[in-house]
Amino acid sequence: MTDGQRAAHPTGLRERKKRRTRDALLHAAFELFTTQGYEKTTVDEIVDAVEVSQRTFFRYFASKEEAAFAIQEAMESYFLAQLRRRPADETPFDAMRNAVLCAWNSIGEVIEEIATVELHLRMYRMIESTPSLLAAHLRRCSDLENQIALLIAGREGLDVDEDPRPRVAVAAFSGVMRVTGQLWGRGRDCDVDSLRVLTEAYLDQLGPALAGNWRTGSGPT
Repeated sequence: MTDGQRAAHPTGLRERKKRRTRDALLHAAFELFTTQGYEKTTVDEIVDAVEVSQRTFFRYFASKEEAAFAIQEAMESYFLAQLRRRPADETPFDAMRNAVLCAWNSIGEVIEEIATVELHLRMYRMIESTPSLLAAHLRRCSDLENQIALLIAGREGLDVDEDPRPRVAVAAFSGVMRVTGQLWGRGRDCDVDSLRVLTEAYLDQLGPALAGNWRTGSGPT
C-alpha cells in the first residue's frame, strides 16, 4: 500500500461508516413509518432503533419528512442525471421517455442501496395515504416538473417563460408518471421490472391519447 493509499484509506472507512449509519436510520424510519404511521413515529424512536443520538439523525436529515422522501430524492436525482445525458438530437418527449426508461434499468440498485423494493412500495402507499406527506409529495412533484421544464427548454434553446411547450410537455409526461406510479402502488407486483413495463406502455399511449381519434380504431394494444 502506498503512502497515498494509506492516507486515503481512513477517509474511505469513515465514509462507508457514515453511509451505513444513514442507511440504518432510513431503514428504521421506513419500518416505523409503515408499521405505526408517520405522524406517530418520533425521531427518538428512530434513533433508539439504531442506537444513535438525535444529533446523529439531524446530521443526515433536516427532518422526518426529508427522511421519508429519501428514496424519491435519489430516484429524481438519478432521472435528472440521465436526462442531462440524452443526445441533443432527441425530441423533448423522446429524451424524457428514454431517460426514465434508462433510469428504471438501474433504479432497483438505487432503491436497494437504501431499502428493499417491497419496503419502498410500502412507503409509497403510506405517502399516498398520509395527508401531510401527500401534500409534500405534490409540492416536490411541482418543483421537479419545473426543473425538468428548465432542462428541456435549455436543450431546445428556448425561454421557458416565453414558450409554453416545455411546461406543457413536462406536465403531460409527469401526469403519466404519476398515474403509473399509483397503479403500481395499488398492484400486487412489487418489482421494478413491472413498474418499468407499465411506465413504457403508458408513455407509448400518450401521443395517441392526445392526437388520435378515440372513436375509430381498436384502441391500445
